[in-house]
Amino acid sequence: MLKVYDTELRSRLMLGTSRYPSPAVLAEAVRASRAEVVTVSLRRESGGERAGQGFWSLVRDLGVRVLPNTAGCHSVKEAVTTARMAREVFGTSWIKLEVIGEDDTLHPDVFGLMEAARILCGEGFQVFPYTTEDLVAADKLLAAGCRVLMPWGAPIGSGRGLNNLFGLKALRAHFPDVPLVIDAGIGVPSHAAQAMELGFDAVLINTAVANAADPVRMAEAFAQAVEAGVAARQAGPIEPRDLAVPSTPVIGTAILR
Repeated sequence: MLKVYDTELRSRLMLGTSRYPSPAVLAEAVRASRAEVVTVSLRRESGGERAGQGFWSLVRDLGVRVLPNTAGCHSVKEAVTTARMAREVFGTSWIKLEVIGEDDTLHPDVFGLMEAARILCGEGFQVFPYTTEDLVAADKLLAAGCRVLMPWGAPIGSGRGLNNLFGLKALRAHFPDVPLVIDAGIGVPSHAAQAMELGFDAVLINTAVANAADPVRMAEAFAQAVEAGVAARQAGPIEPRDLAVPSTPVIGTAILR
């Protein structure tokens, strides 16, 4: 069971809701993934005239928890304003906080992220910050009031998997009691399983499912991979070795001269 901000979740797979071929495919993919949390992007026009309410109704009908995000925000002011609007529209204090610092890689602006997190935590938001594997940034985000961290595996939508294994392992080791969710860059189910085997608490997937040839089948594959990764971690995998270790004992075998 995963616990984030006093909420217990059975599933360790979170799913994004953008770029699916159709709302029907999105709904089927969410069901197949068994995800209990989905992210949604706020668009300003949905706040006044309530445009796009058909989409939000679809998400609500799935019985999942909504995690609004500040996707596309490049400044503290923009991110904080979007978060405040999201709380009004969706009626939740949860917010996936993104402050983008570089357009080509969508690299998080960790300085802006820390400032925005400080403001939002002070206003009672429960912040899920999209960050890097930087240990100092992580420590400052926790000091700002965040109780969950969402480090990237690789740039958003790249499908490259876990680029910096050393950094991610160090992050897990330094913050053993903090829920850590790998967000961005995961391309195939084996990447998700690897993240869980490393001891991360959950993964957030969007592009790898939505852009697959069969999003529903891919969603189910990710659900299975996450469960397998958790089970492998709990089972206690062997440590890698430089030399071979025979799996069949040599004691008692015949000695031929």
